[in-house]
Amino acid sequence: MSIASPRRTRLLVALLGTLAVAAYATLAALQILVLNPLAAAPGRSLGEIHADLAAMNENLGMPVALGILGFGVALALLMLALLPRRSDMSARVIVGAYLLLLAGGAPAYFVASFGAGMALADTYGISGGDYAVWGRVLYTASFAALIAVVPVFAVRSRSGGRAERADARGDAASVVSALRPPA
Repeated sequence: MSIASPRRTRLLVALLGTLAVAAYATLAALQILVLNPLAAAPGRSLGEIHADLAAMNENLGMPVALGILGFGVALALLMLALLPRRSDMSARVIVGAYLLLLAGGAPAYFVASFGAGMALADTYGISGGDYAVWGRVLYTASFAALIAVVPVFAVRSRSGGRAERADARGDAASVVSALRPPA
């Protein structure tokens, strides 16, 4: 049995983080463009919903929603390309960076879904909120990521049974500096 090299571990962590962000964005896009409209207008097909929206000069704002959600995926891919290469970047810090990106999914989802929610509200005379449960799942996942990032950056290592406090600002600064283009 071989022990994985630190670079390989960093790469695996970044790959898993990128997959998690892509899965979050995919579910968010499905929620905004398919699941929530179907739940908001029960008994209507997606084609009928689009026709109803068009008759009211409304749409779900697919390009905007996908653009906002795609930005998070692009950031995750950038992190995948850059962070594992840094020998001064620990796997723990990379985990923290991806958790922060997932935590940022909640405000991104809210902004990405706002136009679609308003279009549904204007068309059907309903509230613009989520009708399908998956919006709550996304918000819960982001909240869990936000809670999980605290111990990741709060404890650096355990030595002799005593935890050492991490310099969270230094860890965050190292992630930001890794994403900057070389001078």
